[in-house]
Amino acid sequence: MFPDPAPISARLNTPADALDALLPLRHAVITEGYARFEGWRSQITRRSFLISGLNFAQYLALRRRDLRPLQAVLSPWGLSSLGRIEAHVQPNLDAVLTSLADIAGVERPNLPKRPRPHQFLRGDRQLEANTTELFGECDAGRRVRVMVTLPSEAAQQYSLVRELMEHGMDIARINCAHDDANAWEAMVAYVRRAERETGRTCKVAMDLGGPKSRTADLRKPKAGVLHKGDTVLMTADKPPKKHGATAALRCTLTDALAQLKIGESVYFDDGRIGAVVEHLRPEGVVVRITRAREGGEKLKPDKGVNFPDTDLRLDPLTPKDLQDLDFVAAHADMVNYSFVQSAEDITRLQDELAKRSGGRVVSLVAKIETARAVRALPEIIVRAAGVQPFGVMIARGDLAVEIGWERLAEIQEEILWLCEAAHVPVIWATQVLEGLAKDGLPSRAEITDAAMSERAECVMMNKGPYILDALDILDGVLRRMQTHQVKKSSRLRALKSWAGS
Repeated sequence: MFPDPAPISARLNTPADALDALLPLRHAVITEGYARFEGWRSQITRRSFLISGLNFAQYLALRRRDLRPLQAVLSPWGLSSLGRIEAHVQPNLDAVLTSLADIAGVERPNLPKRPRPHQFLRGDRQLEANTTELFGECDAGRRVRVMVTLPSEAAQQYSLVRELMEHGMDIARINCAHDDANAWEAMVAYVRRAERETGRTCKVAMDLGGPKSRTADLRKPKAGVLHKGDTVLMTADKPPKKHGATAALRCTLTDALAQLKIGESVYFDDGRIGAVVEHLRPEGVVVRITRAREGGEKLKPDKGVNFPDTDLRLDPLTPKDLQDLDFVAAHADMVNYSFVQSAEDITRLQDELAKRSGGRVVSLVAKIETARAVRALPEIIVRAAGVQPFGVMIARGDLAVEIGWERLAEIQEEILWLCEAAHVPVIWATQVLEGLAKDGLPSRAEITDAAMSERAECVMMNKGPYILDALDILDGVLRRMQTHQVKKSSRLRALKSWAGS
């Protein structure tokens, strides 16, 4: 869309040097940002997203450039705020420019005015307003909301739903891949009853299943486990008894098999078993195991199958999703959209919701779980947030398998930054305090992960027998962390952990 930007000189030694580099950068960011925003303008019908959309466009223009030389020269002068620029791009640039001019003692005829505090903080206020609109008020006094997946028992046990809310649940998540409309209706009714009786707010979010690929109809290996070098036949129908491979299974996402090519990767069970496509047969696809523990891995039914190298072209709304949308449109506050990969996918769901909602506003949350969705994130954000209340879920389980474990930390940071620039709330999801929720004891890594989740606007927890304990721990961690930082900004609270301090 735009030519590659000229690099910022690494030889910046004085405030005057930085000022001379920052002025043309500001001009380029405003020019490119406005041009990008004008390309989006026709898609934006939600007035509150106009300012957010322009800031988002400016942020994308800014981050096309390597800002490290500027940051290095700004920091010694106490002006390192480019590192916290997401929510307010132009006011931040203007504040740094005017401060540089004051420090350098120079005048430039084209210098902007110093932004007023309310201008500087407008983006932060907009993100806060969008968060409240999407997730509701946080009655617990936390900045970050907590979403909890309701177990099947929540359809029969009102006391469980009420306890979850009393322990800090702000959003009740119902997974449409489980239970049925009768159970969902009972869960929603219990949430609404608990709201009335406790005086707390609790939104209802419903997850569409999407075209999820699972293992089924297993023909297990004789030894019961798979080792490196073994082969697996993946079929669209129930695999034959005699299949000529170490093991065989039916892949529930039949359209994916037709799109696989030799040499592409396939992963089973959240990446525990890795494989590569070796043969394409009339009856199915043969993959050879390339990743398994030394003692072998058990292949189990109803486990996820990922195709990270394959550019799958699939309708993200399955026939079951369309049926479930009838209930979602009438009862849910928000719909969590699985396997969304493009702006066109957003439009598809918006159209289907419009047919069913009767004017009722249902918020939308895009689950980012593939590399293609990461690449299309700016367009996804604009198409959704420009029309309705919107949030992004970092679906870290599938995303890690799809993009590679080593890139997950980097990509989740980038998603957080992009969403903050667009003033879009983020849900930090997958295995948060899962060891505690399921087994009653958290790992050290889980506690650290929970602390890091404070930079999102919402944290999602899964079900488990110790979920109330996990909620209490998460609530405490989030409360403590919000006194130390908000998003990327340290708040510099007085430290009192040491005697005599």
